[in-house]
Amino acid sequence: MNPISRLRFWLLRPVPIIAAVFMATSTCMGLGSWTNVINAAPGSVELMLLLSDGTVMAKDAGTNSGAWYRLTPDSHGSYIKGTWSTLAPMNFTREFYSSAVLQDGRVFVAGGEYGTGGGTAEVYDPKANAWTTLTVPPGLICTNCGPPGFSDAGSVVLSNGNVLIAPVSIASSGGTVVFNSVSNTFSAGPSSAVNQNEATWVKLPDDSILTIDPSSNPSFLNSSERFIPSLNNGQGAWIADASLPVAMYNSSTETGAGVLLPDGRAFFIGGNGQTAYYTPSGNTNKGSWTIGPTLVSPGVGWDEPAAMMMNGKVLFQTVLGPVQNPQPRGFYEMDPNVNYPVGTITETPEWGDNSGTSHIMLNLPDGNVLVSYGSATVRVYQPDGIPVAAGKPTVASIRFNPDGSLHLTGTRFNGISQGSSFGDDAQMDSNYPLVRFIAGSGEVTYARTFNWSSTSVQTSNRIVSTEFTMPGSIAGTGAVQLQVVVNGIASDPVPFPRVLATNTLTFSGSSSMGIDLRHCGRHHHISG
Repeated sequence: MNPISRLRFWLLRPVPIIAAVFMATSTCMGLGSWTNVINAAPGSVELMLLLSDGTVMAKDAGTNSGAWYRLTPDSHGSYIKGTWSTLAPMNFTREFYSSAVLQDGRVFVAGGEYGTGGGTAEVYDPKANAWTTLTVPPGLICTNCGPPGFSDAGSVVLSNGNVLIAPVSIASSGGTVVFNSVSNTFSAGPSSAVNQNEATWVKLPDDSILTIDPSSNPSFLNSSERFIPSLNNGQGAWIADASLPVAMYNSSTETGAGVLLPDGRAFFIGGNGQTAYYTPSGNTNKGSWTIGPTLVSPGVGWDEPAAMMMNGKVLFQTVLGPVQNPQPRGFYEMDPNVNYPVGTITETPEWGDNSGTSHIMLNLPDGNVLVSYGSATVRVYQPDGIPVAAGKPTVASIRFNPDGSLHLTGTRFNGISQGSSFGDDAQMDSNYPLVRFIAGSGEVTYARTFNWSSTSVQTSNRIVSTEFTMPGSIAGTGAVQLQVVVNGIASDPVPFPRVLATNTLTFSGSSSMGIDLRHCGRHHHISG
């Protein structure tokens, strides 16, 4: 059999779906279970971000620390058995600030409620393991205010890849700032009706950004707004939306997390024990709000995290009782499909430790949720059930780029939601595709993705794409399969040759895919 025929045979052969490694195990009573990451981090951990190579970037919890750590999954893709290493520190110290993983794979941070970075911003390049300070133009934010500048600003990556930020101390009332991720520059953004300090933003399927206005002004109590990126000649604009039937902020103007549900509704957790659902219109018309399930007393949701899990349920945390040290907290699952449309809240199995500072959640590629709480010990929540079918990516085609990277197309690369949420103090969005390889012997190796064509959510059957670079080697032995995964929901695995030959092949199967392996007349050997 000649090499072309051999490769054609290899690509066309039936391949069993390998999913057991990435499926959360079932537990009693339809709930997940807690376990610790076996290895302790080099220091205490607070904010966590998912890099596009499948590793986790974690900020030290110290107020006056700029240190970052990296959690790398083990050879079989387990973060519970993962190992820690130390990354380059930031140029400024920060605690509670804006954060985002950009379309090119870099990390953006701005501000800090505590530390030296309140009026500054910088980006991290994972390939170079280096931070670069960004120039913020004078007059854009107030640097001599208290708190200074960005402080604990909310932020979100827009559909064009730019970052919309809501500084606490802005030059104009209700103003926002836009970071252009291509030119690395800042400019004034559209103004909302009220300052968005302490607000939680949720991205909707139409790319608009929903917020509940944080205000003590009677004219804006229970009001909501949306940022529409397409308005104002593509510069975006805020528009008034429907009023809520229930207040969501507590007396200190604090509220909780918000996530997008698989059915397209947004679920917000209030700082006063209330919850609410928003049903979008899909256009510039107002949506509608309804009351959600009441939190388990005495729980309130201010400055506490939530995660949209791969099984369609919401994992979230509440503060129990008055402020105290250590602060008792409760962990719960909200199932929107039980007692629909109100949903049902159920307490999770015992967390076991209510001490520590702010908890942060992060959706992992293996379907679990990583949870930090200001300790060197980091925990994992393993949900029950199976991934939501509507969030399952599909692979359509792969071809070489002139620079040797690969271009991958398909559907549903951006997930059913942004992933995890906290509010203005931290953003951990992970609605972008990762690429991993699974060897026949079970080892897992991640590629590095970049330049995602979409930063939307719930993109359905719209064709989207990502570029990716091959790892130095693919671990393990035997035939290799490729998966695209986002927020813990993976595509069916498709065959991927260890030797990338100079030809074009197509095949049919559970995921119809064409592989264009033409590139400068060379064979590409993937060791392992």
